[in-house]
Amino acid sequence: MTQEKLIAGIELGGTKCVALLATGPGDVRDRVTVPTTDPAATLAALEAALDRWSFDAIGVASFGPVGLDRARADYGSITATTKPGWTGTDLIRRLEARYGKPIGFQTDVGGAALAEGRWGGAQGMSAHAYITIGTGVGVGLVTGGVPVMGWAHGEAGHMRLPRAPGDSYAGWCRFHGDCLEGLISGPALAERFGVPGNQLPDDGPEWDLFVHDLAGMLHNLVVTAAPERIAIGGGVVAARDYLFPRLRTRLVESLGGYGALAEWAEGIEARLGAPGLGTMAGPLGAIAVGLAA
Repeated sequence: MTQEKLIAGIELGGTKCVALLATGPGDVRDRVTVPTTDPAATLAALEAALDRWSFDAIGVASFGPVGLDRARADYGSITATTKPGWTGTDLIRRLEARYGKPIGFQTDVGGAALAEGRWGGAQGMSAHAYITIGTGVGVGLVTGGVPVMGWAHGEAGHMRLPRAPGDSYAGWCRFHGDCLEGLISGPALAERFGVPGNQLPDDGPEWDLFVHDLAGMLHNLVVTAAPERIAIGGGVVAARDYLFPRLRTRLVESLGGYGALAEWAEGIEARLGAPGLGTMAGPLGAIAVGLAA
């Protein structure tokens, strides 16, 4: 019997980072959470955890954009991120030099999507997606068991969409203004409505705009890739299950019974929802990335 590989997973998020020692969801040996501050302090805290562990490989699933093409000079680095101080941070070469272990590298959403396909709500599916809405908005799309990538990884969170009538908010994203991330990420909600998203009332009209904007991106994702399932996680939607019925209704209306998507929409309850792995989708995404290394 082949022994499961023990992976040191690092999930780098915009607000917090998690180091996880595990072979999978049923065998988590240790977990350390640190706040995301500047690169030097954050990475030193994560390395302090890894220094205590014995493991076979490392998996890194990071907020982005990141360089995933091994043929390019920016491989292993965080590139033009909105996170202050992190642009140009070389993650993988630093970890390779320190630990000398195989290292897998992927976006945080790409990793979470891999974990959902391996252990979560997308098991057995050939095409599925994971969306996170927190400090930023990211989309990981997997087809044939592999995250989709061309010249670079996709950035569907920066998709431009039709605005709701009367909504004139300029947008938070410093690159694109009112792209989806600029409209519905945590910082965008705080700037747009004057209070953090976790302080917005559940029945407030602010969520009407949120549903309008997110449903527009979901429509484009479905008509482009037709994923069998879309999981939505992240701090903004955590503990807000009441948003899913509204998103499902809006998305079905938007798709309009078109072609094969009419049958897709008939199963909307199963196709659009929370991650099967819950809040562990992100940390376990790093483990899935490490197993692929």
